[in-house]
Amino acid sequence: METFDYAIVEEAAKQLYIKALCDLPPDVREALKKAYARETQPAARSIFEAMFKAIEIADTKKTLLCQDTGLPIYKVKIGSNYAWNGAKIKAALYEGAKRATVEFPFRSSATHDITRVNPQTSVGPGLPVTYFDFDAECSDLDILMIPKGSGSENMSQMKMFYPQHGIKAVKKFIVDAVVESSANPCPPGIIGVGLGGTADLVMKLAKDAIARPVGQRNPDPMIAEMEEELEEAINATGRGPMGLGGDVSCLAVHIECAYTHITQNPVAVNTQCWPARRARAIINPSGNVAYGY
Repeated sequence: METFDYAIVEEAAKQLYIKALCDLPPDVREALKKAYARETQPAARSIFEAMFKAIEIADTKKTLLCQDTGLPIYKVKIGSNYAWNGAKIKAALYEGAKRATVEFPFRSSATHDITRVNPQTSVGPGLPVTYFDFDAECSDLDILMIPKGSGSENMSQMKMFYPQHGIKAVKKFIVDAVVESSANPCPPGIIGVGLGGTADLVMKLAKDAIARPVGQRNPDPMIAEMEEELEEAINATGRGPMGLGGDVSCLAVHIECAYTHITQNPVAVNTQCWPARRARAIINPSGNVAYGY
């Protein structure tokens, strides 16, 4: 007999959306400080100072880091040692995202594709975007919330390469995608890269990549080396903070990979803006909730 109260998940979903919009993760704060320390261009340094002021205001007034509240994305990992109800989890995430928007309140960024009517709830068909995965080793429910703004999301790119194009062509595509995005994704942020899988999976991999703490390397040494190489190449472009020139054009490059078909090599790029917003809740079967990043 089910005893868990899924109102706990709903409340967590609400609090996560608000926390993600207002409280920048510690690793992002530290990455911005390090970027500022290595930035030599006066104009670029002044942009970093404006970013730090925005963070200070958000911390002091408990308000938004950015007016673009983004589309709500929840990445959910379900522990296998407890009988969680997936349908109830999904319904709770929907209501939690809606309540966050109405009760905080903040501007909804979610609109109908054709009519462009915005119900000011952040939810609707297909929203919130929800991804489910499973953990065989625990009983907890792990929810990671990522609000994704359009400045960065609009710069997403995906291309289906053939194996004969080689890795050099893949790297060029990634760097070109970043350069072409110019100031739109509010750099410097995290450059998420997906390699392999299928056309739909490779975009999810790129989105998974931006969810990692800044600078956390892929466990595969070959991929980690590629991340470092691409970071160096992107920072050498001189795009700089907010695309106005400088030494730091990205905080990190993260790559996630999957096996793919022998005759294809999908590649995707998904950028996260400088306030790489995310918030996490771990909920155990007893209903205890621990918040973090």
